[in-house]
Amino acid sequence: MATLLHIDSSPLYGRSISRQLTDAFVTQWKSSHPEETVIDRDLNATAIPPVTAEWVGAAYTPEEARTPQQKELLALSDTLLAELEQADEYVFGVPMHNFGVPSVLKLWIDQIARVGRAFSYADGTPKGLITGKKATFIIATGGIYDPQTQMASFNFVEPYLRSVFGFLGVTDVTFLTAGGTAALNYGQDRDAFLAPHLQAVQTHAQTI
Repeated sequence: MATLLHIDSSPLYGRSISRQLTDAFVTQWKSSHPEETVIDRDLNATAIPPVTAEWVGAAYTPEEARTPQQKELLALSDTLLAELEQADEYVFGVPMHNFGVPSVLKLWIDQIARVGRAFSYADGTPKGLITGKKATFIIATGGIYDPQTQMASFNFVEPYLRSVFGFLGVTDVTFLTAGGTAALNYGQDRDAFLAPHLQAVQTHAQTI
């Protein structure tokens, strides 16, 4: 039995390009895997607090020595990590915000990038502990940030996600980008814009 973890981070909901594309991915994946499970996690509907000194202290305290208060501090992190560990495949909807990932996605990453659960330094070097997974990142950007374009150096989304997830052990990753969404604000037809991206997303969902 395979499990897909579906994570969205756009605050725009019905107007969101990344959400529409992840929905298409999930629909196609379900069609190709009718007996399998999907876990949905909407980061804008999840109250994720920023990491505090107390949280860090709890994370670095051995599990058997944690106080009830420390366990409570890590409860959400435990839940989010359990979703990652349960799933075999991930699909993330990621709009570019100010050249980087949305703040809610960064808060989520801070909760799951936890020593002893997502990575370790057992032998003195970092080792990712979330292994054997596949991740698809569906990115929507207002401008065009493809390699060799004038704005390519402003794209911190793909390099950041590739680095973070690679550090955690997730190295089988695919990036599908719908660039130029700002044109929709100036009259470009949404369906025409989405057509090639929907095709790419659905084709990829069939192959994994």
